[in-house]
Parts: sequence; C-alpha cells; structure tokens
Amino acid sequence: MAQAISTQPHMASPGDVFALMKPRVMSLVIFTALVGMLVSPMDSHPVLMLISLLAIAAGAGASGAINQWYDRDIDAQMERTANRPLPRGLVHPDEALSLGLIISGMSVLVLYFTGGAMAAGMLLFTIFFYGYVYTVWLKRSTTQNIVIGGAAGAFPPVIGWLAAGGDIGLSPFILFLIIFAWTPPHFWALALVRNDDYTRVGVPMLPVVHGFKATKDQIFVYALIVGVVGMVPSFIGMSSYAYLALSAVLGLRFVMLSWTVWRSADDDMQSPMALFRFSILYLFLIFLGLGIDAAIAPFWTGF
Repeated sequence: MAQAISTQPHMASPGDVFALMKPRVMSLVIFTALVGMLVSPMDSHPVLMLISLLAIAAGAGASGAINQWYDRDIDAQMERTANRPLPRGLVHPDEALSLGLIISGMSVLVLYFTGGAMAAGMLLFTIFFYGYVYTVWLKRSTTQNIVIGGAAGAFPPVIGWLAAGGDIGLSPFILFLIIFAWTPPHFWALALVRNDDYTRVGVPMLPVVHGFKATKDQIFVYALIVGVVGMVPSFIGMSSYAYLALSAVLGLRFVMLSWTVWRSADDDMQSPMALFRFSILYLFLIFLGLGIDAAIAPFWTGF
C-alpha cells in the first residue's frame, strides 16, 4: 500500500533540512570536486578553494532538495525513499522548493566571485540539468534516464577544475567521463535489487522496461568501459604509473563483479548488491588515487 504524504504542520529541524539536501550525494560531490581542484594545473588561494568547494556542495544540496520536492509523490511509494523528509511530512513542499531555489542562486553567486564565471556557469547548468532535465523530464520518460542524467553527477570535478583556474580541455573531460561511464552500472545494479519499487511507481528503469537480462548485458558492457576509462589519466600524462596500477586492479575487480552479475539468476540479489557497494568504493579509490598522485607529483616524478 502506498504511503500517504503527511500534510500536518511541522517545524522542520536542521536534520530534516540537511536530509533534504541528500548528504551522501553531497559528500561525493565535495570529494570529486576537491580532486578536480587538486589535479588542476593552476594554483588558487586555499581560502578561495575552500569557499568554492562549499559553494559547489551547496549547489549539489540545492538540486537534491528540488529533486525531492518534485519526486515526493513517488518517493512516498518506494521502500528506499519513503523515509525522506517530504513523504514523512517533516518538511513542507513549498519550503523544500524555496530552499532549493534560494540556495541554488546563492551558491552560483558565491562561486562566481571565488571560482570565476566559467565555474559558476557550469554549476548553474548542473543544477538545472539535475533539477529539471533529469528529474522532471528524463527520469519518468526514458530507460536512458540514468545514462543521460548521469552527466549531472559527472560535472563536479570539472567545476572544481575550473574553480581552481584550469581551462576546458582533455583532462577535465576525462574526469567527467570516468563518472559518466561509472553511473549506469552503479545505478542499474541497484535497480535490479529495487526493481519492485520502480515498477510500482512506473519509473522506466532499464530492468522494468527491458528485463533483467538486457540490464545485465548493459551493466557488463559499461563495466568494460569503466575499466578502460579509469586508466586513461595515465595514458595522457595526467597521472603516474602508480595510479595506472591502482586503476587497473580496481577496474578488473569491477569487471569481474559485473561478470558475476551477468551470470547470476534473476532472483539473486546478492551479486548486484555486491557490485553496487563495490562501485562506490571504486569511485572513491579512483579519485583518491588521482588526488594523492597530484599532491605528490611535485616531489615524485619519473615513476
């Protein structure tokens, strides 16, 4: 039975508001944007970088609030999202939308002064892309929602790169491509586990529309792409051979888990969940490797 959205008056707590901004997603945005700053060839003042990072985080949180405002109807019917602040009536929808719009504007304005016009413009585009293009348009209309919509999550390291003074070029594009290729197998693995949720609310995720076999085929294909793209920074002089070894090992593990999912029975939820969990670790370690590599590069060259 669908959970009704409470409309009773309630004074939102700081925790309710923070949950509205999707803190787990925000933490990933902060981390990848920071790495984007670290690998940028330009130097920026540490204080400006910190304020820029906070602005990028605020923009991500604002787009999360807009997403939850629009999706509150289906969130109330899905087991994974039923405890979010809006379905539980902990935050009024008007407050959620106002919060998202106001913080969006403030974050872009702050980033304009600390990170420049290009970084601010890309942050504005990212908020629009996630809040409207993905949430309003793609999510409920196409099985490619995650593929195209994944661009929103891939922009933060590019924004960080630009905020640190870097120019648009091949290196920030590779940072974007790593997350862009990673997003479909990451979310489709979860979609296999949460297929009943998505079916109930009519969201056309790939397993809902085309079935488990087609989804597993796509997961494996994208896993191969992830494995290759993760090593590209070393091939273009962006990182060292030490990073290459790390990315090769992680990529191989990603492909092996995807192969296990591809061979698994449709009622096996452990294999896709194992891939989903490792995919989070994969992205963290890949960007951690890039960040550490950039930090020690001035002291350790030639390896």
